[in-house]
Amino acid sequence: MVFTFSLPGIFMAQEKNEEEKEEKSVLVFYKTEGFWHESIPTGCDMIESLGEDHGFKTEITKDAADFRKDDFMDYDLVIFLSTTGNVFDEKEQAGFKKYMEEGGNFFGIHAAADTEPDWEWYRELVGGFFAGHPAVQSADVINNAPNHPTVSHLPERWSRVDEWYNYETLNPDNKILLYLDENSYEGGTNGKEHPIAWYRELDAGGVAIYTGGGHTSESYWELEFQEHLLRCIKFALDEEVSID
Repeated sequence: MVFTFSLPGIFMAQEKNEEEKEEKSVLVFYKTEGFWHESIPTGCDMIESLGEDHGFKTEITKDAADFRKDDFMDYDLVIFLSTTGNVFDEKEQAGFKKYMEEGGNFFGIHAAADTEPDWEWYRELVGGFFAGHPAVQSADVINNAPNHPTVSHLPERWSRVDEWYNYETLNPDNKILLYLDENSYEGGTNGKEHPIAWYRELDAGGVAIYTGGGHTSESYWELEFQEHLLRCIKFALDEEVSID
């Protein structure tokens, strides 16, 4: 299947029997045991709306007990939307780890990198861990992978307002999609190569994607950011999306 993107926020699949395909299923998980982001309801609504418009089923939960259920394994993608703190007990950790080890897909948004701080396996999965942030402000985002479908719609330099995380324990296997230009704002601590979005293809067959944007409610109504989220979701859901 070949996917084409037209106007911002619009995703079209070129396949005659697209309507007859079984919809993929996405779980949006937003439990917090630390900071609660006021943007979470807006983000949930936006992802649900994207699913309705672009052919995937969305379920939304903050109940970590869902990760213990047998049918949890049926999800095609799990999104951690600004989760924070220790959100899982040991059985829930085991359920999520089993899902990923059997080929599941993960997409972390913003504070997903400030979640399960004591669980080394998760820190490796998400690809980097929260190490503070300056005030919300405008910054320049550099497109490091203009041919990758998750960011190919973005300009070489993308200026936008958000809360810009600094990271520690970055996974060296991350494939960087977007960098921050620390000269364009105040408070960056990762230096010249400050990643803000990345992905990895996992040995089990799935993918792990992370994007650091999404602190503000306004983020989810920005057409370019909205399409970035949609493209990340579609990349995780369909192995046939080509990468030049």
